[in-house]
Amino acid sequence: MADISLFGSKSRQLVGLDISSSSIKLVELASIDRGAMRLERYVVETLPSDSVVDGNIAKHDAVTDSLRRALRRFGSGTKNAAIALPLSSVFSKKIILPAGLRDLDMEIQVESEAAQIIPFSLDEVNLDFQVIGPAGNPDEVEVMVVAARKEQIEDRVSVAESCGLKVVVVDVDVLAGESAFGLVARQLPGATSDKLVALVDIGAVTTNFTVLRNGQRVYMREQSFGGQQLTKDISRQYGMGMDEAEAAKRSNSLPDDYTAEVLQPFIENIALEVSRALQFFFTSTQYNEVDYLVLAGGCATMPMLAEAIGKRTQVKTGIANPFADMLVPPKMGSGKLLADAPSLMVACGLAMRRFDK
Repeated sequence: MADISLFGSKSRQLVGLDISSSSIKLVELASIDRGAMRLERYVVETLPSDSVVDGNIAKHDAVTDSLRRALRRFGSGTKNAAIALPLSSVFSKKIILPAGLRDLDMEIQVESEAAQIIPFSLDEVNLDFQVIGPAGNPDEVEVMVVAARKEQIEDRVSVAESCGLKVVVVDVDVLAGESAFGLVARQLPGATSDKLVALVDIGAVTTNFTVLRNGQRVYMREQSFGGQQLTKDISRQYGMGMDEAEAAKRSNSLPDDYTAEVLQPFIENIALEVSRALQFFFTSTQYNEVDYLVLAGGCATMPMLAEAIGKRTQVKTGIANPFADMLVPPKMGSGKLLADAPSLMVACGLAMRRFDK
């Protein structure tokens, strides 16, 4: 079937590599006693603008150079890597198959089913599947089928291999983020059993609004807004180029009127978009409330953002930190890690693949 497994397999040592539209993130985890985890190292390396467009690597050399810089700072000898594709690049569907099939028979059945439901030739895709568990009928099982265009996988694999990494796992960014969210859910106040938790991942160009219940996704919606809009607002307000505006935003070196004239309106706009996403959720499902909102992505730690969203939505709002219960080396400044943690959800989820059973 696939040349590269989209679900991958267990690896003793593994680096989580997240190539997003604005930056490269690397995370490496290790296990300690009783299933606890330790954050070994992480790094965030900003990408030049337009290096990744609509989830596709548009500037191979620029992304490769950025990854090389990131790996030098990362300082790990681990070569196995887990990467993620954007959700928009992946086709997935659950199917029902007879229980008890041999592996080869199930593979044949999956290929037959996939040929009917995937909107392009099987020769053009990497196809994989995983048995989720029993279906409603005891004689049947539920199987998740995942397919991605080979060229979209090969672009990311090529970048990784150019820098000496070996890709052993290919995941989906949203699924990797949900894996890391399992670590965050344990930190929420009160019992989370049967609670509805909305994970709002605010990236550079898109925001994923996902509602989970008992660790299972019940709703997901992608919206076209993110931190890049703030960079555009800065560029327009102060006559800067996009790269200059991004650098000024990250270094907090903007004029005195920045907060009132640019940042505050942007924050209010995000709060409004999150409120609208909640309303879409309520009107399209049987639910009429959520118990918690958790912010992730590069924008999550913006001053006043969590407060603004909580005030507008009237929902308890916090910021994701998948490393809160991990052992963290003293050399990592806690302040910097707190600021970076929400943007590391996908990379963390990818790094967790080393612990797969």
